Parts: sequence; C-alpha cells; structure tokens
Amino acid sequence: MSMIKEFKEFAVKGNVVDMAVGIIIGTAFGKIVTSLVGDVIMPPIGVLLGGVNFSNLTIIVQAAVEKTPAVTINYGKFLQTIIDFIIVAFAMFMAIKAMSALKKKEAAAVAPAVPTNQEIILTEIRDLLKDKNIR
Repeated sequence: MSMIKEFKEFAVKGNVVDMAVGIIIGTAFGKIVTSLVGDVIMPPIGVLLGGVNFSNLTIIVQAAVEKTPAVTINYGKFLQTIIDFIIVAFAMFMAIKAMSALKKKEAAAVAPAVPTNQEIILTEIRDLLKDKNIR
C-alpha cells in the first residue's frame, strides 16, 4: 500500500475529523473561559481583596536599569491561569458527566425487556408443542 493511500485513509477516518473538530471547539472554549475568568470573575475577587488586580501582582527580582527591563516573577498571571484551569476542568467534568448520564439512559432504553413469568411459561409450552409437532 502506498504512503499516499495510507495517509488518505488515515485523514479521511471519522476519528481524525472528530478530533480536529474537538480541538477547534476546545480552543474556542478556552478563549471563552479566559475571558470569563479575566473579565467577569477576577475583577469582583480583586475588589473583595481590596482592589487587587491579579495580573499586576509581581515580585521584582532585579530592578530595571536604563534600557534593561526589570526581571519579575508574575505570580498574578500564574494565579489567573490556575483559576482558568479549574474552571475548564470543572466544565469538562460536568460535560463528561452529562454525556455519561445520557449514555446510561440510552443503554437502558435499548436494553431488552426481561420476560415475565407468564411469558417464560408460554415460551416453554410453545417449544414443547413444536417438539411434538402439534399445531
């Protein structure tokens, strides 16, 4: 099998397309969560903490000297990223939990019904009659 043919089969498979769609939607979702955290959640938290803007929280390791910028540890941005992660992880957890619940309901709906005692007895009678060739 030629390399081009193998690649074509790989690229056309549904899993690859589904994965690509998932990545694109995940990227867009990440931007939404970043905006939610940075623009909606963090400002009230900053006000509650005395007007702190998390993105400006830094530790200066070395002060700026002439044309050389200051060396800083930007722990505020790190805290912001942690909050972003927690929100994304929680949203994904809820989405997976909802999908699992839907799959369980779907599996329960598709599962064959358990026959009643009367149905079992009637099936046995039918089978006995077939064995004796009585109609």
